[in-house]
Amino acid sequence: MNGPIDGLLSTLHLTDTGARTTEDIFTGPSQWMPHGRVFGGQVLAQSLIAAMHTVPSDRTIHSAHGYFLRPGDVTHPITFSVDRLYDGRSFSTRRTHAFQNGVPILSLIASFQHGDDGLEHQVDMPDGIPDPEGLPTAAEVLGEVDHDVARHMSNERAFDMRHIPSAIYLSADGDREPRQAVWMKAFGRLPDDPKQHRAALAYASDYAILEPVLRAHGVAWATPGLRVASLDHAMWWHRDARVDEWLLYVQESPSASGGRGLSLGRIYTRDGVLVASVAQEGMIRVPHVDAFD
Repeated sequence: MNGPIDGLLSTLHLTDTGARTTEDIFTGPSQWMPHGRVFGGQVLAQSLIAAMHTVPSDRTIHSAHGYFLRPGDVTHPITFSVDRLYDGRSFSTRRTHAFQNGVPILSLIASFQHGDDGLEHQVDMPDGIPDPEGLPTAAEVLGEVDHDVARHMSNERAFDMRHIPSAIYLSADGDREPRQAVWMKAFGRLPDDPKQHRAALAYASDYAILEPVLRAHGVAWATPGLRVASLDHAMWWHRDARVDEWLLYVQESPSASGGRGLSLGRIYTRDGVLVASVAQEGMIRVPHVDAFD
C-alpha cells in the first residue's frame, strides 16, 4: 500500500451495482475524516467518476458545477445516480446526485467534449513564486500539534500542500490580503489515465480554496468556534496535467458578505501551463467577527 494515495485511488474506484432505473447507479466508499464529515473534494471527485463511466471514452470532462446540499457521514458509503441528460455530436451532459440515507448530499452537472481545435490563449502564471522545495510542508508546520485534525493534515492527506506566503492552520500571519498561492502534489504516483488525474485534481481543488477569505481577515483554521462549509463548487479543465507533479494553485477572494465568502482559483503546471480554473462559495461563520476587522 502507498498510504494516503492508495486511499484516494480506492475512494475513486466506484462499483457499478447493475441497478438501472432511468439512471445509472454506482456506489463508493467514504474516506475517514477526523471531524466525521465527508470531505467535499471526495464526493465531488466521485460524482465526476460516476458521470465519466457513462460517456464515450473519447469525450473528456471540461466543466462541472455542483452544490453541496448536506454534510456527508464518513461511516456510510455513498450512492451515485447519473442521469444522461444529453449526447450531441461534440458534447455530452450528465447530472449526478450523491445520496446517503436516501437524501442527496451533492447535486452536480458536468459537461464532456470530444476533442477539437480552436482559438487558444491563457492568463500567465504570476512571477516571483518561490519553488515548492523551499517551503515548509504541513507536517513541518503541524508536527508538534497533538490533535486529530493536525495529525490528519500532517500525515494522512493524499496531497502535499505548501503555502505562499505561509499556512494559516494555526495563525494567519502577514498582510491581511485576500489572496494566496499553494503548491500541491499527490503523495505518490497515479495511473496514467488522464480521467483519473482530472478527477483527482477536482478532489484537490477543494483544499484551501476558501483560505483567501480567512486570510483577508486574519482568521486561522484554529480560531475557536470557526465554522466553514462549502456551498457550491465550479470547475473548468482547460488542459491535461498530472497531479503527481507539482501544480501551483493561485487563489483570491473578490468578496465576502452575508456569512458567505467567494474564492476564485487558477491551477498551473510548474512550467506555467494553465490547466484549470475554480470558483467556490462557502459559508464562513466567525465568532466575534468584529474583533478581526
